[in-house]
Amino acid sequence: MLVKNCKIIENGIEKKVDILIENEKITKIEADIDIKDKEIIDADGNLVLPGIVDLHTHMREPGLSHKEDFTTGSMACARGGVTTFIDMPNTVPAVTSEKLLDEKKELLKNKSYVDYGFNFGGSRNDNSDEIKKVVNKVAVTKIFLNVSTGDMLVTDDTIIENIFESSKKVAVHAEGDMVKKAIELCRKYNRSLYLCHLSTAKEVEYLREAKKEGLEVYGEVTPHHLFLNTDNVNASERNRMLLRTKPELKDKSDNDALWNALRDGIIDTVGTDHAPHLIEEKLRKLTFGMPSVENSLEIMLNGVKENKITLQRLIEVMCTNPAKIMGIKNKGKLEVGYDGDLVIVDLEDNSYIKEEKRITKANWTPYEDFKRGGKIITTILRGKKIYSNNKFYGIYGREISYE
Repeated sequence: MLVKNCKIIENGIEKKVDILIENEKITKIEADIDIKDKEIIDADGNLVLPGIVDLHTHMREPGLSHKEDFTTGSMACARGGVTTFIDMPNTVPAVTSEKLLDEKKELLKNKSYVDYGFNFGGSRNDNSDEIKKVVNKVAVTKIFLNVSTGDMLVTDDTIIENIFESSKKVAVHAEGDMVKKAIELCRKYNRSLYLCHLSTAKEVEYLREAKKEGLEVYGEVTPHHLFLNTDNVNASERNRMLLRTKPELKDKSDNDALWNALRDGIIDTVGTDHAPHLIEEKLRKLTFGMPSVENSLEIMLNGVKENKITLQRLIEVMCTNPAKIMGIKNKGKLEVGYDGDLVIVDLEDNSYIKEEKRITKANWTPYEDFKRGGKIITTILRGKKIYSNNKFYGIYGREISYE
């Protein structure tokens, strides 16, 4: 495939190039590449980004596939420019043993439009021996320290320490003082720590101090914790049901602290925490979680338009850093030798996001009536067009590999 007339950002500078993809890899990035007998896509001077790498999704399969499944969730990814996602372990059954991990992997083969990986779950029943078996087959071990379902909420200090000691990398759902506790365990066991969905200024300060100390601690923020707050929740009775998630949305001052930390390099990644529930479920009973992958890039581009972060920084936190932190091979950069994962974006299309065109089974969005910062035109996975102008193409997604 040859993608012509691309506008890319390289070290903060705009460049006009063509991108050649052969055997799934980028082989040339130059102006005016002239090669015959290739599929040609004309980017028409629009922005071309590396495919988005989302380290935090809940695709709900197996066990909860009425809310989302691997196919619909990956379609929503493709529609949103996400070419790689990591699925969380709190499905039904929860992925807390090697056997269940292998079964889930087999079940989900040939169902995804984009590339994918898995996290493994820590269990309150102490599954440390299982963790040791799978450390090279997953991105991280995920520990829920504040809230979860089934056996996945871990509160016993000895078991938490055993899980840390048995893992290569640990991701945590930690809020407030539990963030501090997770950092202490990172220090004690010298483990790479990934703090999911930071939501408060105080948590940012814990992360800032850990980085000053030189600990290998990374922070993630979601688009909804950047753009939404309690004012949005309280704006209507409908919002008081829909805009509920864990961690809950916080104050406007927390939005500002998160943006500042993202801009300044304290927060490392944007992950969606895509956690869909049907709109009927959300409106009937207080249920925590929101869909997000479909609009995450389009919403984050608003941050660029509002001068909250640069376009170069957006590429770092949505593409390069996620792949680098998790050691995902050949993802996250527009460079020769990397996978040909590209997103073509029309920055001039600032139309409103509307509910009537949903891909996710959840069938709603927390960003209803928000203006896009740009519209995804085409998504390319390893040199194959998977989404373009509201049409989907073949299911080419496969499991990622790690360095």
